[in-house]
Parts: sequence; structure tokens; C-alpha cells
Amino acid sequence: MKQVLLIVTVLFCVFSCRKIEKPLNEVVEEKPVFDTIYAKPLLNDKMATYLYHFAYECIDKEYPNKLGQVLGDSTYLKEPSELHPAFYGCFDWHSSVHGHWTLLNIIKEFPNFNERDSILKKLQNNITKKNILKEIVYFDDNYNATFERTYGWAWLLKVSETLKDWNTEEAKILHNNLQPLVMLIENKYIEFLPKLKYPIRVGEHPNTAFGMSMALDYAKKYSPKLEAMIVEKAKEYYMNDKGCPITWEPGGFDFLSPCLQEASLMLKVLPKEDFIVWLDAFLPEFRQNPSAYLKVAEVTDRSDGKLAHLDGLNFSRAWCLYEIGIVLENDKMVNLANKHFEYSYKKMDSGEYAGAHWLASFALYATLKSK
Repeated sequence: MKQVLLIVTVLFCVFSCRKIEKPLNEVVEEKPVFDTIYAKPLLNDKMATYLYHFAYECIDKEYPNKLGQVLGDSTYLKEPSELHPAFYGCFDWHSSVHGHWTLLNIIKEFPNFNERDSILKKLQNNITKKNILKEIVYFDDNYNATFERTYGWAWLLKVSETLKDWNTEEAKILHNNLQPLVMLIENKYIEFLPKLKYPIRVGEHPNTAFGMSMALDYAKKYSPKLEAMIVEKAKEYYMNDKGCPITWEPGGFDFLSPCLQEASLMLKVLPKEDFIVWLDAFLPEFRQNPSAYLKVAEVTDRSDGKLAHLDGLNFSRAWCLYEIGIVLENDKMVNLANKHFEYSYKKMDSGEYAGAHWLASFALYATLKSK
């Protein structure tokens, strides 16, 4: 019996310690493994019809309204539509601006959209020469010279970019009407960035990387001076960043990811190979396993405007992951983007204005980035 046990033990040791050798010339292709494969969003007529009504119903809805105004004296107390005759709806100025962006992109992408004429009528009623000149008066006021810096500025430049890209007579007229305000904002950006010594790294409106990234899209096509300044400042602010604490995200009120917004910007600033080196130092191991570092943000109360920000975070994370994942051909990032998008898109129509006045723009922007 002892001899049998000895033989069995020896055989076990021999076979358990053997290495299974692969031929030296065999190439093993590593394929991404997913627990679940999530579908990419598809911008079709059904999605466009769903998204358009959020923006359409709010761009001329004056109340409730959050002005974000500094009062110089009692004469400053006016109705939102008097202060901002072009962009008075959708609860606040920046949401009104990107509500217009949403509608413009829907009829740009779908020239035969059923509601095209009614959308155009609203856009043409708001973006008039007279209304835009009144908007400029507001920005020229000493007490409100920094109004919407830089979040709303960036969205206005996106509206201008869309109008310039959209080669129709209607777009040209709207663009000409909007142009004086665009030039004002562009100049404000050029004046402000040299004075901003340190970037703002929060998950809400003031985030510097978000504003620069959106503005850079416009500037690359239409403003060489602004483009050069953004590229210079992006490298100054972010080039030496390492080990971004992405696992600390999200903050409870975030609708932007500080780490991903920065990476999105640097993707647009650096050549691909340089970006990969930068990204691996900035977010070590993230390319290999992004889902280990990011979990979908959960919203507990969509009637609370600040808590509802987290739906926006899921969409903005998605568009950053699409941007990076598509350029780097990283299916894991793209699948994670799909997962983030799906969670919040399914729950957008909660009936709560806290999300309804702005989330359609984020959903549409993420969808456009997924292509």
C-alpha cells in the first residue's frame, strides 16, 4: 500500500509541475472579455424624435429660471426674457444654449425630420440680430462680464460650429445673427486663459478641461488664434499630470469626470503615440481594464437637480470613452461607454424638469461621439 501511495504521489508531482510549451512562433491574440456586451446608441429617427421634445419644449419655457446674475442695482431686476431674449428658456442660460444646439443638430442630421419647420421657427424667433445684440449688452456689463465662464461659453461655440458646418441658407442666416456674440465669447476666452494660472479640476460647470475641449473643436476649424492658445495652455496645465485619482470619482453632484475630461482634451492636443504614453502615466492600467476603475453612477432622486447631475455624468463619461476608445481601437472602453449611456438613457424621461431641461443635449452629444 505504501508503494502505491508513493507512486501516485510521484506521478502527481511530475504532471502537475510540467509546463505546457507553446510553439515559439505561435501568436496568441488576446481578445477583450466582457461580462456583458452593451449596444452602441444609434442615432435614428426614433431617437431624434425622442430627444427633440426635451429641448423643443424648454427653449421658450421661461420659468422656473436660475439667472446666475450679479445685481448692480435695482434696475437689474428684470424678466429672464428681457435680460436674455435669445437664451432665456430651459431653466438657465447654458441649458438654453445647448438646447438650441440639440435642435440644430437634429434637423442637421435629419433634413426631412417631421418637426423641422416648427423647430426652425423657434430657432429663428430666438436667434435674431436684435436679440443677440441684447445678449451682448448683458455680457458687456461690468458686473456680469464673467457670466457663464467657461461652461456656457463653450456651448455657444458649439452652436456656432454646428451652424458653420451646416451648409444651408437657414443656417447661414442664423450664423450671421449669432456671430457678434460668438466673437465676443471667443475674445473673452483669449483674454481669460493667459490669466488662469491653475486649471479648475471639478466635476461641474467650471471644469477647465471640459470648456477647453469643447472650444477646441470649434477653434480647430474656425479660429487658429484660439486653437493655438488652447493647445499651449492644455500642455501647460496637464502635460505632466500623473496618476489621476479616478477611483475617487464621482463626487455626489458631478456631471463631468475630471480625469476623463482632461484625457479627452489631451487626445485632441497630442499625436496618438504621444497620447498613449501620456495616458498610461495619467491613468495607469486604465487602457487594459477600464471597468475596474469606473462604475456606472447611480441616481437616487431625479427630482433633485444636483443629484440628477449623475445622469449627465454617465453621458459625459460615455462621450469621453467613445472619443478615446475609438481612436485607440479599445473595445473595452467603448463597451464601458455603452454601459454608461444605456443606464441613464433608459431613465431620462422621469418627468422631472431637473433633468429634462438639459440631459437630451448630453445624450445626443454622446451618441454623436459614438460613431
